[in-house]
Amino acid sequence: MSSKPLIVYLAARGFEQDLLDELRLHNVRVLEVKERLVLAEGLFHSAWAQNIWLEPFFQPITSVGNAVRTLKSIQRNWKLHAVDFHRRAALIEQQLPPVKAKPLVFGESAPTSPLGSWTLWDHDTLLVSATCSSAFPDGEVRFEEDKVNPPSRAYLKLWETFTLLGDGPKSGELCLDLGSAPGGWTWVIASLGASVFSIDKSPIDPRVAAMKGVDHCLGSGFGLEPQTAGHVDWLFSDMACYPERLLGTVKAWIEADAAENFVCTLKLQGSTDHAVVQAFREIPGSQVMHLSCNKHELTWVNLGKMRRRAA
Repeated sequence: MSSKPLIVYLAARGFEQDLLDELRLHNVRVLEVKERLVLAEGLFHSAWAQNIWLEPFFQPITSVGNAVRTLKSIQRNWKLHAVDFHRRAALIEQQLPPVKAKPLVFGESAPTSPLGSWTLWDHDTLLVSATCSSAFPDGEVRFEEDKVNPPSRAYLKLWETFTLLGDGPKSGELCLDLGSAPGGWTWVIASLGASVFSIDKSPIDPRVAAMKGVDHCLGSGFGLEPQTAGHVDWLFSDMACYPERLLGTVKAWIEADAAENFVCTLKLQGSTDHAVVQAFREIPGSQVMHLSCNKHELTWVNLGKMRRRAA
């Protein structure tokens, strides 16, 4: 019998194969796959898992009512992720307390109440986990969007990142936004009261350029060297570039001790290069995650306090 714990991974939408490949590369034994749900042995904080069911178990049931009583006896809040027996699952879900899942207003804290996940694995068996890696339903974060002010939808990446971290730039801090056009990330950072040095070969949206604390320069994000720029509190990059090149850049800034915190998008080209993702993950204090609004890309976060703790 395996000593490794039973874990359920919920793949990010459309990236089931990326999750499976990553788990196998890290010696996580996959037992069964049902749509986006992957039942496996062993815990690995996969970048391609939108949510991880940390303490799953199988629970036989004799009826819809029995399933409802079983779930209520464990805790109050549950999210159904149906993969089969949809009608029966819906009948169970209807008798459970509703989960409030209205879009967040940016600036509100992430939920803290435990949110369990469950599914009908077969007609008479629940697969249940009271503890999950995310307190958001299926690990997906939704916001009340601003469809007027930001020049692109890329701003949602930073909204989600700062919400999940419970941290972000503050008034008086200096931020560097590499490859910033059309200015969605610069807009978020400046909205928080921080100063932003924004650099791109193209101009940013004039409304963003006119914001207080924004200084935009035409040039290459890769052309700015740490020794020239001096120390910044946050370094951001949503540049469309090969992750290998971005890796060299962020390592140079870390080695020069020229940036305290990093938030960067790893834009993956063609097939996912799991080796370069792992290289980012191995930088002390790093997190790599797939945000709800990410496409074939991942978000790499490295905070100074996490780096020092990991050193």
